[in-house]
Amino acid sequence: MKQKLLLLNHSILFLGVSIYFGTGWSTYLFDFPVVPKLDVSNYYLHFVPQVAAATKFFTVLVPVMILAGIILAVAEWRTCFRWVPIVVVLAICSASFVTMHFVFPLNKIMAGPITDPQQLTEVMGKWLQFTRIRIGFWSLEWLTMMYYFAAKVAAGKGALEK
Repeated sequence: MKQKLLLLNHSILFLGVSIYFGTGWSTYLFDFPVVPKLDVSNYYLHFVPQVAAATKFFTVLVPVMILAGIILAVAEWRTCFRWVPIVVVLAICSASFVTMHFVFPLNKIMAGPITDPQQLTEVMGKWLQFTRIRIGFWSLEWLTMMYYFAAKVAAGKGALEK
């Protein structure tokens, strides 16, 4: 039963980092190219409600991910995988730091709304820059968890062949 609960925990963590990973890369691939077409008359509708919804969602998800990472750390502390939850939780906290200290103030400005085209260009440029940084952290989280599960599967397969 304990192993099943740990697998559920680790899977929840992987789900969380996958959502972050997918959201970040989706933003980069599909939303970033649209940004140059946004102006003061249309950016609000295409940006602010979506960011507000994502903020509410991730405000709940991030603490769950951190708790799951701590549980993973406890479970793997005496193994060669103890570095995995450390990297993942540090990346989650780093992305959250960038979000809270740099992105949230920009989100607040954009919710204003912005009426000056130059200000919109500057704010969106900064938002994109910080989002690229966050995508790096989210990618690190996902790659680390993917490594963990792949290594566990490989180790299990080797054990089955013996």
